[in-house]
Amino acid sequence: MSDESSPARVGFIGLGNMGAPMAKRLLGWPGGLTVCDVRAESMLPFAEAGARSAVTPAEVAAQSSVICVTVVDDAQVREVLTGVDGVLRTAAAGTVVAVHSTIGDRTAEQLAAVCAEHDVEFVDAPVSGGAPGAAGGALAVMVGGSTAAVERIRGPFGSFSNLIVHAGPVGAGTRMKLARNLLHFVAFTAATEAQRLAEAAGLDITELGKVVRHSDAITGGAGAIMLRNTTGPVDPSDFWYPILGHVRDLGEKDLSLALELGQRLETDLPLAERALNDLGRGLGVAETAKETS
Repeated sequence: MSDESSPARVGFIGLGNMGAPMAKRLLGWPGGLTVCDVRAESMLPFAEAGARSAVTPAEVAAQSSVICVTVVDDAQVREVLTGVDGVLRTAAAGTVVAVHSTIGDRTAEQLAAVCAEHDVEFVDAPVSGGAPGAAGGALAVMVGGSTAAVERIRGPFGSFSNLIVHAGPVGAGTRMKLARNLLHFVAFTAATEAQRLAEAAGLDITELGKVVRHSDAITGGAGAIMLRNTTGPVDPSDFWYPILGHVRDLGEKDLSLALELGQRLETDLPLAERALNDLGRGLGVAETAKETS
């Protein structure tokens, strides 16, 4: 364990596709690292690199003051924390448990309450950036928890992330991750719709993919317009009004052309139809230039 003046000893539970590269970044953490996974072979390279191995989450908690949990789902997180050999069996008062798994926000709140009964701080800390981001120390972490707990985890989290956002109280990190992933998977669905249109037009969809990845790397993709602090209507005097109005005008023109192409090719484009209807309102500039002139 550590005192306030020394780095926390970190425990890491779950060494799967995301957990392993995250934990690997912690091998050089000055407070030391203890790892745990149901697969003994997953712990071997960490032990060889100097980390301690633990058979159970309780064993991890007995020697750690910050514990990262990266398992599959709500049920596994509950078992890791509250099971017979769970973290809460041995965790000392003041321990911080950070769950990186994407779980339900209500599950996070419920587990925080259980942890509080043991004087353990719970934070929900889902990540974004995938295994490549973890390996490169470039994850974004969305944290829900107390300010004190967030400050405790900033040091070790900096080993595998370069953006830590304190989203709010427990549950807020998970809610932010769900909003982020909503965009992610809706965008994937839109990509499949774009591929259908391109394929119907006789185009090579692998080449289309190259163009999308190339241009998104430059423009930032959908995140490029996520700069306002409200989703409400934009006042015409606001700095963003002409910028977002320009985005609306270009989008409505291009979406209309794509829909016309889809009609000719007998290819349904339901997301494009929804986007044409919702784009201006979503950007906060639903009015057309004619209506505001």
